[in-house]
Amino acid sequence: MTALTHPPDSLVLLVLALAIEAALGYPDRLYRLAGHPVTWIGALIAALDRRLNREGDSAPRRRAAGVLALVLVLAATGLTALALSLACGALGVAGLLPCALLAASLPAQRSLHDHVARVAAELERDGLSGGRRAVAMIVGRNPETLDEAALCRAAIESLAENFSDGIVAPAVWLGVGGLPGGALYKAINTADSMIGHRTPRHEAFGWAAARLDDLVNLPASRLTAGLIAAAAALTPGASARGALAAVRRDAGRHRSPNAGWPEAAMAGALGLRLAGPRVYGATRVEDAWMGSGRAEAGAGDIARALVVYRRACLLLWGLAAGLAGIAFLA
Repeated sequence: MTALTHPPDSLVLLVLALAIEAALGYPDRLYRLAGHPVTWIGALIAALDRRLNREGDSAPRRRAAGVLALVLVLAATGLTALALSLACGALGVAGLLPCALLAASLPAQRSLHDHVARVAAELERDGLSGGRRAVAMIVGRNPETLDEAALCRAAIESLAENFSDGIVAPAVWLGVGGLPGGALYKAINTADSMIGHRTPRHEAFGWAAARLDDLVNLPASRLTAGLIAAAAALTPGASARGALAAVRRDAGRHRSPNAGWPEAAMAGALGLRLAGPRVYGATRVEDAWMGSGRAEAGAGDIARALVVYRRACLLLWGLAAGLAGIAFLA
């Protein structure tokens, strides 16, 4: 009995998972019935945060508690995913499909596309108020501070960044380590999104989650920039050369070691400026601009970004399929 954790099995698993998720997404009925792996992991993180992150403790003690919480989350996630992978592996080739169905819950190609497309649709239908309601579902910044151009830039930035950490990164770790690899990545990313913030409560407790998330996203962010540039080369009106130039010039100027790569690539591909100063709650964050194009973005630019995104997703699937074929022939 073996887990589906090594090429070529893990790469075939990745190809199937990407195809299933692109076609079906994560069914709403299943979500209402049983939740989603991210909600299960999130519930565990929240419980550990309440129990271990004590406000009266010193910063070093809270940092140690955060390391312990992360280890517990990773152990629970990894062991569960390994057990499921072993169960599928015991079925031989027939186990690939049920394992792929489980793995399809990890990338989010379809839901990301739908959420970003909804911003453009609501903006065109209900104006600025509708666009603000829709964009608030996918970004953390204060939507009331966004005019139409900033709102559209926020949607495109979210598309680029989440393509990296919501799709390409799970794909990378699924390909490397099968279902356990993809699930462990998702646990790290979920922990970072919940406790990896520089706030008084989580500055120390979330330190390990934030640093580990930066590390595991390094390969995916670089690959994502390449996929966006390649997709731009296949998209009329987009510029692969502009994408690569923006990455070289601007990616390292972003406050995140990873987010600048996909954001700069998308900005350069579309001839836009993305990122820059923005407001979270009541706090203004001064960030560098990605790209040297126009800042005045509109709903049409969101549509253009989605075309690039869809083609980049196809390229990712093709890359996974090609690597799976090579692994079988090796």
